[in-house]
This record gives sequence, C-alpha cells and structure tokens, in this order.
Amino acid sequence: MANGKPGFRLLHTMIRVKEIDRSIDFYSRHLGMDVLRKKDFPGGKFTNVFMGYGDESNHTVLELTYNWDQEEPYTHGSGFGHLAVAVPDIYGACEMMETEGVSIPRPPGPMKHGTTVIAFIEDPDGYKIELIERS
Repeated sequence: MANGKPGFRLLHTMIRVKEIDRSIDFYSRHLGMDVLRKKDFPGGKFTNVFMGYGDESNHTVLELTYNWDQEEPYTHGSGFGHLAVAVPDIYGACEMMETEGVSIPRPPGPMKHGTTVIAFIEDPDGYKIELIERS
C-alpha cells in the first residue's frame, strides 16, 4: 500500500436528507445503488440508510441520514463539493434521467481543459453528483 496506512480505508460518506423514501428511490433508480442496510433509531429520532454498489466490507458506500423532526431543508454550506459516480454511457444515462425530471445543471460533455466526459446532476435535496463516463 503506497503511502497508505495499513488497515485504513474510506468507509462511507454521509449526507442528510429531507425525505428518506424519495432519496432511496433517487439513488437506487437513477444511480443503480442498492440499499445495503436501514436502521431506525427511535431514541434519537433518526434513520440511517446505507446504499452502494457492493458489500460494505470492501466498498465505500453512501449513508443517508433522515432526521425525523427536520422541517426545513438542509443547507450544503460552502465546504461540500459533490459526490462522483462512474457511468458507462453518460449521454444515455442523462437522457433517461432528464425524462424523469432529474435536474442536470451541467449536461454531459468534455470537461474544461481536458477530455474526460462529465455531467452534474442533483439529487432531491440539491446535492451535486458528478457523473464521469468510464467504460
């Protein structure tokens, strides 16, 4: 492991979501993620849902946190950038998402100063997701 710490690895990224079912639908239907586990915490009034492309033992996953009493939308602050997801056919994926009303603030095309084809979409809470075309 070059420059890494033995036994260290990135486990998950957590984002807070306003409507858990809408978010699960978005990440599963549009990005092909599976619900890996879901747990309610009645004492804390929140639900955690872990989603991803493979088992948590060897894949980094996405944690959706739903706070039951949250009434206002979350702010994303100035520090959060985006999540990134590899897709094999970025143009086809964006076309299908667009027909279902997914926000695509940056349509697919080569990135500035490069040749990699990217696009940006937004989830139901406005989090930006960079799609990167990879075969």
